[in-house]
Amino acid sequence: MKLITRIALRLSLILLPLLALWAGLFYFTLVDEINDETDDALEDYAEGIIVRMLAGEPLPQPNSGSNNSYTITPVDAEYVSLRPRLDYYDAEVYIPEKRETEPARVLVMLFRDDGGAYYELRVATPTFEREDLLRTILGWIVLLYMLLLVTIVGVTLWVLHRSMRPLYELLRWLDRYTPGSRMRFVPTETAVTEFRRLHVAAQQAVNRSEEVFERQNQFIGNASHELQTPLAVLGGRMDWLLNHTELTEEQMGEVMQMKQTLNRLVRLNKTLLLLTKIENDQFPDCSEVDLVAMLRDEQALYDEVFATRRLQVRMELPGRFVVRMNESLASVLVTNLLRNAYRHTPEGGSICIRIEGRSLCVENDGDRPLDTKHLFDRFHRESSAEGSTGLGLALVHAVAERYALEVAYRYESGRHRFTVRWP
Repeated sequence: MKLITRIALRLSLILLPLLALWAGLFYFTLVDEINDETDDALEDYAEGIIVRMLAGEPLPQPNSGSNNSYTITPVDAEYVSLRPRLDYYDAEVYIPEKRETEPARVLVMLFRDDGGAYYELRVATPTFEREDLLRTILGWIVLLYMLLLVTIVGVTLWVLHRSMRPLYELLRWLDRYTPGSRMRFVPTETAVTEFRRLHVAAQQAVNRSEEVFERQNQFIGNASHELQTPLAVLGGRMDWLLNHTELTEEQMGEVMQMKQTLNRLVRLNKTLLLLTKIENDQFPDCSEVDLVAMLRDEQALYDEVFATRRLQVRMELPGRFVVRMNESLASVLVTNLLRNAYRHTPEGGSICIRIEGRSLCVENDGDRPLDTKHLFDRFHRESSAEGSTGLGLALVHAVAERYALEVAYRYESGRHRFTVRWP
């Protein structure tokens, strides 16, 4: 989960109950205020009726000129002693004009006239308009609550995203970085102290990685170079032993096995030396290379080498496909792709070599997909095929990185597909 997503979730979880509490308090406060205003209006209306009654003036007709209604009922002292002087409550009242009951707010007030008689005044005002008002207010509160929540979260995420842009740039840079590449300097365009410290730490890590990588390449190059002479001497001594001494059949077999092992060691040494030269950019020369001609030459060679396996090879190539790169490295790329396909295709299987647009595609039959995580690692071998050093695809990957080519692998319908695309 991304950091910005986690922050959004946590912020929402915190704001949801807080804003819900605020909305609830606001709603109930508003309802209480509306009730207070309604009660004050009822009380004023009731006091006006009482004043007119005590003054002997004619009382207003119920429901005349307003939605209010009232009743005056004589009561005794015992009843008064058991009741509060003022009482408000919500009830259902019958409205004769509509011939139906409606919700209403009711005020009950007890008073006494000049003669000492007690009366109960019951005043009611319909609240259906108030109920509509409260529903409307509730709907708007919910809407504003959601808008406020979305706005707060959105603005917070926008601010965080803008503030954390240097971190995202550093992560993108680290995703593209590989030891030995030309991207050695970490971007530091930020004024935030914490991010600058992070960039400094990343730059120090990159410098250490580059130093270790250069030492490793230097060691491999030096070791491979120094091993060439002893390996050549050993090969010459074995040839002399085979040609100038009388060996038994058993001794001859042992020497031949030793020579095969030595030849494999020589190939491995040459490949490591070639990898080191590629990574150290020791092939600066570039020229126009026709990959179609090179592919046809290599295909003819491997058809002869692997003739006993009865492979079916199909070529789908245009007249020419010219790329600009070092000719030796182009040969390394093509040779290793084709050798990998020929060597690992089962007997009687098929191979397809084609060029589509600016992509070279090599397909061959296979019984299972390859390990894509370690496919281009050095010394990674999917099978124990004779003569395999586990460096062929590592060479392909090194050449592709040298020229910023895209190398992709897919397995579908029982076939391996390697694709190299030129930009």
